[in-house]
Amino acid sequence: MTLDRWFRLRERGTDVGTEVRAGITTFMVMAYIIFVNPIVLGYVGVPGLDGKGLPFAATLTVTCLTAGVLSIVMGLASGYPLALAPGMGLNAVVAFELVAGRGLTWPQAMTIVVLEGLVITLLVLTRFREAMLEAVPLGLKRAISLGIGLFIAFIGFFTAGFVVKPTRNTAIAVFLVGFVLTAWLMARRVRGALLLGIVLASALAVALNGLLAGWKGFPTPGAAQLPTAIVQVPDFSTFGRLDFGVVARLGVTATVLVTFSIMLSDFFDTMGTIIGVGSKGGFLDATGRLPRANRVLLVDSLAAVAGGVANSSSNTTYIESAAGVTEGGRTGLVAVVTGLLFLGAMWLSPLASVIPAQATAPALILVGFYMMSVARDLAWDDYEDAIPAFVTMLVMPFTWSITNGIGSGFVTYVAIKLLNGRGRQLHWMLHLAAAAFVVYFLLPLLERRLA
Repeated sequence: MTLDRWFRLRERGTDVGTEVRAGITTFMVMAYIIFVNPIVLGYVGVPGLDGKGLPFAATLTVTCLTAGVLSIVMGLASGYPLALAPGMGLNAVVAFELVAGRGLTWPQAMTIVVLEGLVITLLVLTRFREAMLEAVPLGLKRAISLGIGLFIAFIGFFTAGFVVKPTRNTAIAVFLVGFVLTAWLMARRVRGALLLGIVLASALAVALNGLLAGWKGFPTPGAAQLPTAIVQVPDFSTFGRLDFGVVARLGVTATVLVTFSIMLSDFFDTMGTIIGVGSKGGFLDATGRLPRANRVLLVDSLAAVAGGVANSSSNTTYIESAAGVTEGGRTGLVAVVTGLLFLGAMWLSPLASVIPAQATAPALILVGFYMMSVARDLAWDDYEDAIPAFVTMLVMPFTWSITNGIGSGFVTYVAIKLLNGRGRQLHWMLHLAAAAFVVYFLLPLLERRLA
């Protein structure tokens, strides 16, 4: 069967050349995740945590593996130009909330991701997702994305050493130059601006290392050296490491709440991506619905499970897929091309080892900027919605906890509605979620009283 018949290229007004070009474009704007995901999951450059994360080479391998395989599956199963990769924000939840915050082992944290993916899969198969969408108000959905964006940006500033007593050394120089260059490339609408920014900042770090290496006693953090090799066999050493003892470790209530929080972020980010890309590509019908949406949602939910099993963190559909659509991509062939490029990148881990944390910090900050763009859609003059959203946004980075942010927003929203006599307007699931988060916040106090 030819590509034209399988993907119905002619019927959708496109051709192989256009689809391949669109697939390359999508890969270019997503490729930063190849480097950034291992940085986040490895705590690279984070004081006190550096060295306690997942190994860089192995994480790069599974990042490329899951992004590649799942993008290909999405393209073949749904027929849409939607690519997947480990989700930014979701990886921060795993690293900073589950492992650093709650003291879980990495296999236990990835087991939570698997459980979250199974829950979402069940919601898709039972069509329960409509109830979830009705239960959570639009303002809180947007606030979750905003809060994660702020958190990611804060991590970027933190790993750069910019918000913890900044010092004048090569690390800050690499960060500042990299940030300005990446921001400039974005302003110029250059495809792959985040990836190019990482490459240019890393090149600066290598140059600084060569220039300053002979200066005795001169500090060169943020500098880098060229690798001894370019190609290396992929490292699958972390693949499949799970530990279902996490339920006993956290307790049933805490496990349910943490899984619920991650599920909300994953679930609603995906819905927003589908609507956004579908609208841009003209895929939505007259009622604003995406045909074959269940196929997209099923692959996306199984992607969370696959990401947990692979230890790459939850995989999700990327809004960057819109870049390929802008280039004329209209079919699943775009996602297949993107996936094949990710699979090829598995062999390039030595090149990634050159990149210092300060070179990826600008990408983290600007990913946060991307996620903050929905702030313009919040009804800031409607205090019943705006204040809970504001609480959600700020609590996440200030407490280094996405779960705390979502929980605070839910409780604040329901409390204001109840006090205003409008509690009956809320879906029962929202009341239940708020009550569960109240228990979640009181757990440490209850544990101390019972100890």
